[in-house]
Amino acid sequence: MSTYPNVVQPSFEEVFGKEHPFKGNWIKDFFHNDHPIVLELGCGKGEYTVGLARKYPDKNFLGIDIKGARMWKGATRSLEEKLFNVGFLRTRIEFIQSFFTRNEVSEIWITFPDPQLKRLRAKKRLTSSGFLNKYREFLTPEGFVHLKTDSRELYDYTLRVIEYNHLEILDKTEDLYGTSRADDILSIRTHYETLFMNQGFTIKYLRFKINTEAPLREPPEEITE
Repeated sequence: MSTYPNVVQPSFEEVFGKEHPFKGNWIKDFFHNDHPIVLELGCGKGEYTVGLARKYPDKNFLGIDIKGARMWKGATRSLEEKLFNVGFLRTRIEFIQSFFTRNEVSEIWITFPDPQLKRLRAKKRLTSSGFLNKYREFLTPEGFVHLKTDSRELYDYTLRVIEYNHLEILDKTEDLYGTSRADDILSIRTHYETLFMNQGFTIKYLRFKINTEAPLREPPEEITE
């Protein structure tokens, strides 16, 4: 993918403790328009990133993942379809603050992340207070986070984090398709979503804001030594 114009693949040394040149400049230097930026974290094969880009040509979509072999599919398809409002960033999400500045991102999608079910790995969940504090630094005041997951544990955990920090929930459901809540956006299905549904898992969905001035904290029951 090093030859792809829609893929950014910085080295570890370029982003660890440093600011990437695109930070604050994605609109001007990468997308070359003035449309809002939407991220998909842990984008995998990029199905959601590409699906959203097709539906919303007036928004820019950036899929982020560390697995280049997966990302190649979405990056290739978006080039084939000439989707100029979609790009991919290959990096660890732990380094996300190196890439975006204040108010640069309008929405974040987290689609079927690893739920990190072991208690000692809670801080690695993409909806933990630690990660939400990172997103809070570059999400617009009116921006929000979407979570789609098959994991009851991750869904319930995220609700506990939201409620403990008094965040605003905009939408939630424990059975996205069983209650006919899915619209044409939410019904975009990733490879893993299809697998989970075929195994009988229900799909949970949350949409919430993190526009709080105070740093977010883990609920006391989630804190481990």
